Amino acid sequence: MTLTATRPESQAAANAQVASGSSFAAGMRVLPKAEREAMYAIYGFCRIVDDIADEQVLPIADQRIALDAWHGHIHALYAGGDPGPAAMLVGPVARYGLAEADFQAVIDGMRMDLEGLRGPSMETLDLYCDRVASAVGRLSVKVFGMQDAPGLELAHHLGRALQLTNVLRDVDEDAEMGRLYLPDELLTEAGVTSRDPMAAIADPRVDGVCRTLAERAEDHYARANAVLAARPAGRLAAPRLMAAGYSGVLKGMLRRGWTPPRRRVRVNKAAMLWLLAREGLFG
Repeated sequence: MTLTATRPESQAAANAQVASGSSFAAGMRVLPKAEREAMYAIYGFCRIVDDIADEQVLPIADQRIALDAWHGHIHALYAGGDPGPAAMLVGPVARYGLAEADFQAVIDGMRMDLEGLRGPSMETLDLYCDRVASAVGRLSVKVFGMQDAPGLELAHHLGRALQLTNVLRDVDEDAEMGRLYLPDELLTEAGVTSRDPMAAIADPRVDGVCRTLAERAEDHYARANAVLAARPAGRLAAPRLMAAGYSGVLKGMLRRGWTPPRRRVRVNKAAMLWLLAREGLFG
């Protein structure tokens, strides 16, 4: 595959602007310029397709068409055709050998959102986490310069840990959009019978469901941290920062619990940067 187009500086600036208001940005600022801009481009793609799936004004049929169009843009990028708006990914794909399958997996995850997940099985939830988070991790570890074995293991566990943390953080917001990511098996075990999102999360027994799911997230954080502790080759500051920041959010949620009414716990970006400075993770 030969990719010759280059992403203009204006696009790089736009990608950085899109990421600037997110907790993601704090983790990426520790990277050298080339890697940072590649990550901003990946984030820009993810943000675009996520916004399509979350657009509550458009009919679902139109959202599907928009995601299908992005499937075509990504395919064209790898087939040597006109990538359209996916041109922002040309440079990162060529430089870091990013796989088409991982970009397409993210789009497939957004399609799952459109179908309105309501109490999915644990297997389906794990597939969703793989598509919307671990696939992004597989792209990221390439940019970080990690070797395949530790990189794939880190992407698997850290991606799932981060996404499960998001699920647990966003139960109210997701329910308002008609989505319930808490798994069917855990809801059934806790005695929560409704799969209507608003009704399910209003049940006080949802606290036990969330705590059990949090245990799974903690296990994934532990496995991701074991990979990082082995100090494999690559730029590890960014994934360390993301793991530290989001595991802190999970700990905060465990302290507060999920019995309604809930208060959203946010990533403390200042604390994340202080952690990096303290542990000498810059550079």
